[in-house]
Amino acid sequence: MEKLSGICPYCGGAMKIERTRCGACKVAVEGEIPIPRLARLSPEEREFIELFVKSSGSLKAVAQKLDISYPTVRNRLDQIIDKLKHETAADREYRRRILDGIEDGKISVDEAIKLLREL
Repeated sequence: MEKLSGICPYCGGAMKIERTRCGACKVAVEGEIPIPRLARLSPEEREFIELFVKSSGSLKAVAQKLDISYPTVRNRLDQIIDKLKHETAADREYRRRILDGIEDGKISVDEAIKLLREL
């Protein structure tokens, strides 16, 4: 089974989660659930980040484990950092809906702060 990605395999757009369910008690939560930034990375990028973390952030150790040069590791990491910094249209829309929710009285300021910090 292919790993979950936050990227649409058809058009490259941002995927959205609309329903999640507990495997144990079967309780389900529905609504637009934001996909965490790390889940928006490709499976290869997530594997690279996992190796980087397991290597205690040592680029030298990652280079040795992957048998590639240090500059190549640095370049891959920089590309992933740039990708994580990039705010998507979905992020802007989600942020706008949070602010609209405050304005309409549907969510509290405290809840909005919590949601915005999760982005």
